[in-house]
Amino acid sequence: MKAPVQHLYFVGIGGIGMSALARYFNRSGAIVSGYDRVRTPLTAALEAEGIQIHYTDNPDQLPQHIDLAIYTPAVPNDMLEMAEIRRLGIALKKRAEVLEEITEGSKVIAVAGTHGKTTVTSMISHLLVEAGIPIAAFIGGIANNFGNNFVFMPDSRFIVVEADEYDKSFLRLKPEIALILSVDSDHLDIYHNHAELVDHYRRFAMNINKGGKVIHRADLEDLQVQNPITFGLKGRATHQAHHIHIENGLYVFSWLREGHQPIEIKLQVPGKHNIENALAASAVGIEIGIEPQIIAAALATFKGVARRFDRKVNGPTHYYIDDYAHHPAELTACITAARELFPGKKICGLFQPHLFSRTRDFLDDFVRSLNLLDELILLDIYPAREQPISGISSQVLLDRCSNPSKILLAKEEVAGYLENNKPEVLISLGAGNIDQLVEPLTKLIASW
Repeated sequence: MKAPVQHLYFVGIGGIGMSALARYFNRSGAIVSGYDRVRTPLTAALEAEGIQIHYTDNPDQLPQHIDLAIYTPAVPNDMLEMAEIRRLGIALKKRAEVLEEITEGSKVIAVAGTHGKTTVTSMISHLLVEAGIPIAAFIGGIANNFGNNFVFMPDSRFIVVEADEYDKSFLRLKPEIALILSVDSDHLDIYHNHAELVDHYRRFAMNINKGGKVIHRADLEDLQVQNPITFGLKGRATHQAHHIHIENGLYVFSWLREGHQPIEIKLQVPGKHNIENALAASAVGIEIGIEPQIIAAALATFKGVARRFDRKVNGPTHYYIDDYAHHPAELTACITAARELFPGKKICGLFQPHLFSRTRDFLDDFVRSLNLLDELILLDIYPAREQPISGISSQVLLDRCSNPSKILLAKEEVAGYLENNKPEVLISLGAGNIDQLVEPLTKLIASW
């Protein structure tokens, strides 16, 4: 990896991808500072690591002698600081450009897909570390095994990264191993239709280095990849899972590979989607030469990722799970996993839709996913980078849902409502600022 320039400034440093980059440069000896809208536990952790951060969009607070400013496409175009950075002629790059430069010339394991990237990136990183392979990893969430979204070991043999399809930034990577988990429709503000999205995943797969490998879920034939390594629960795949069952709250399955004896794997993380994730990580491990028994042992100690089916209160009478799910397929996977773990119990979901455009584009799919809940609590749509869209609101979504119990609440009303109703199983769902409710709700539900 290249030596960093002297002073880097991050616009939106509290983002999960931006903060991992900031940690990389800080660890490498550069001066790092940045701006974000609000102070969060993540930005507080960055400050504790010696990174200066401010929280008002004020050009007067820009540090002197910035060598490079780094931003994400989520940054609003009308930011005063961005305008001043451009006026001053400071070098300005997107996060994806910087990640491309960091990974250039390295052996990259790139994890792509509309869902599952963060969990599988964390799984692979944990697997390689457990196998004694030195790595660097840029993770889109806080991996519980590391307590961090950035992993760095001296003399890293591989760099493990999430290949983000948003803004087509994953096309900048040149992976040794390209892993594709899913190609469900998403980001239709960037890709006009599903066929265009699939075409870009195909282009990502073609970016592998000479001699590199493409691994994808077995049912993604539309990718038309030559000689892929495949995994999956359905159909013919190189890596398969059989005899799936639950033992003492853990998912257990037999990992089958063509021409090899089956190996039992136990997972702490729930849901059949995580069995597929484990198969994907196992396929990567095999391709880089890790012994199957080491892979199985590592997967058994994988603790998951913060805000991915994160068990905050675990009984004995009430249960609370927090999850980052914000796409209909992710909602379905999370709710289905909860049904499997808590048979016979009523499931209450607290959901904050993320983006007006995503709510509009997948309205019917959201309805089908949310109807899997016994009780639905909706928050207003979290707009992120977007302006409101006429006719699209949480009330419209609520009216379409058919749950036996459903309600639209403001964030400040949630705690009182839950105190009065005390659901057996609560799942908070969403990628916006719903995470601000997790700590108070954990304390509340633990007190019941």
